[in-house]
Amino acid sequence: MNPSLNPEPLEAFPYKPPTLNIQLKYPQIFELTEPLPPRFFKALFDKLVAALLLLISAPILLLLKLAFLVEGWFIPENKGPMFFYYNGVSAGKIIPKYKIRLIKTKYIEPEGAKRHDWIAYSAEWTPDSRTYVGQFVKKFYLDELPQFWSVLKGDMSIVGPRPLSVLHYERDRAQGNVTRFLLRGGLLGLGHINKGTAEMGNPVYEYEYVDQYLKRSSFGLLCLDLWIIWKGILVIIKGGGH
Repeated sequence: MNPSLNPEPLEAFPYKPPTLNIQLKYPQIFELTEPLPPRFFKALFDKLVAALLLLISAPILLLLKLAFLVEGWFIPENKGPMFFYYNGVSAGKIIPKYKIRLIKTKYIEPEGAKRHDWIAYSAEWTPDSRTYVGQFVKKFYLDELPQFWSVLKGDMSIVGPRPLSVLHYERDRAQGNVTRFLLRGGLLGLGHINKGTAEMGNPVYEYEYVDQYLKRSSFGLLCLDLWIIWKGILVIIKGGGH
């Protein structure tokens, strides 16, 4: 499949440039030249929770693997690997962003997939491209489960700005945003808990989080993370797979 025949969906990059108000309110953030160091309680919480959730999610992943196999047997065009990754950026560093495959393999551009380019998998935004299992997985955000491995490795955090593909990270930096250069990418963030609303993509939330990262004690930052996680759980319970 030629990716040029499948233009990038508008929903894939909702992130906007920093407004003048953001630049005036948080000038110290734009002066930072190095990624911010990990905070003790946040890092410890990430490791413990990621390890626990990987154990808890193992039966879910096994059931999903069985569902993938069964669907592939009955619908051959839907068979294929369950896991894949594309290159994302976290704290300015390229990392593998692991996901569960949602779409039929015929919708994956093979050369781009070999390079682990996001654009090769961009058809996942088209519901018609998804397998039956993929539709269920997307509805409840189960495709994000493999990223707990990235958290355990230290490539990501549970809370932080969502790590973007290399293509979108470069676009984000060209717009003038710096949050994804400064912080490890997260499964959830102040902006990400607004998925499905007009506020999704508003950069002010990411800058608010960086500001709190700088101002709060290590324990105070953990308390903020716990609140964001609670709000994220409510988004997941609602479903929708935005």
